[in-house]
Amino acid sequence: MKQLVLAGALMGALGVGTAYAQSAASAERQPAAKPAKAAPPARAAAAGGPEGHTAPKAQPNTAATPPAPTGELALGSVHLAKSVKADGKALPAGTYQVRLTAQQATPDAKGETSTLERWVEFMQKGQVKGREVVTIVPQSEISLVQKDTPPPANSSKVETLKGGDYQRLWINKGGNHYLVHFPTA
Repeated sequence: MKQLVLAGALMGALGVGTAYAQSAASAERQPAAKPAKAAPPARAAAAGGPEGHTAPKAQPNTAATPPAPTGELALGSVHLAKSVKADGKALPAGTYQVRLTAQQATPDAKGETSTLERWVEFMQKGQVKGREVVTIVPQSEISLVQKDTPPPANSSKVETLKGGDYQRLWINKGGNHYLVHFPTA
């Protein structure tokens, strides 16, 4: 259940980041707006307060899908210092080769970009030992999703998250960030 909540929070942050990027990009393309005139007193009271503030109109989602690798991709080698659960099964501590698969994660979450939620496999000696859902975050959006310092390009880091209930594997490769969240075993 905690993993679903964490995944939902991550997807919400991605959605907010995309909306912010859209509004920032459209603001750059539009000429400077004229200063707004003050609302007459009668209109301000009708708008719900002395300031006359009204909610902005919702903008349609017209952003292009961020680039994501297609097919399988070797993401590198990682060392898990603690046992974790991957796809509900125990994944013992050890060193694994991580491979992004072409299989998209299901069921689809409302508002997600399906190509950015995929499965990764954890392999040892050519055998798949476990798999888990990975969230792919383009380089341009990582600061909107994660506040921590990312790993250097073409490397990874594993860290225990606050509370000790989860471990995060963060891989930085090819202009994308790959985030995997494991419940501790």
